[in-house]
Amino acid sequence: MESRKRIIIKLSGEALAGDNGKAIDPLRVREIAREIKDAYDLGDLEIGIIVGGGNIWRGKIASEMGMERSSADYMGMIATIMNALALQNALEELGLSTRTMTSLNIPQVAEPYIRRKAISNLEKGIIVIFGGGTGNPYFSTDTTSALRAAEIGAKVILMAKNGTDGVYDKDPRKHKDAIKYHTLSHHEVLENNLQVMDSTASALCKDNNIGIIVFDMNEKGNIRRAASGEDIGTKIY
Repeated sequence: MESRKRIIIKLSGEALAGDNGKAIDPLRVREIAREIKDAYDLGDLEIGIIVGGGNIWRGKIASEMGMERSSADYMGMIATIMNALALQNALEELGLSTRTMTSLNIPQVAEPYIRRKAISNLEKGIIVIFGGGTGNPYFSTDTTSALRAAEIGAKVILMAKNGTDGVYDKDPRKHKDAIKYHTLSHHEVLENNLQVMDSTASALCKDNNIGIIVFDMNEKGNIRRAASGEDIGTKIY
């Protein structure tokens, strides 16, 4: 039997919020779940998912409170777990077998992250959502995406952006003459400080030969298109 392709989908926490001011918008979460199901239904994928926590908790709030960085980062990790559980529920409503695995030990709500167990779940066709970041402060969910991809042997990270359709030489929302890149090397991303991911995550991807596809998740069908290898967004290898 032909082996399936193992991928990581990286979602921003803000994508779960929708436009109505709710931290987690149930309708938006269901929309995202349906998009992921469309990709899963291709039949040749093993899917891991990482969700940020910016819809619930951001570093700016912590700095305004004068909070110490480590405590603020742990709060952010808990926010990602809340998002992971919301997404897990929406995927299970669609009939998809899903597990949330967390780097923080919360056995009442999720399995602890164990690399071999995560791989076993993926091989059984179970979608695995990785919550809680790396489990350590000072690391972003971008770094978590790169780390988990390396650990489980995923060769590509789908960076599903909330309203941005690729990587540009400058902010396209501020500069009408911004130029979109269709392909980039990891070296170019780091050398030109293009901020696709933070530098730690970019270096991890470069060192482990993990590709990145940056695309706009707000266009219906784009997660499926990116997962199937269609020419959308910006590809980084």
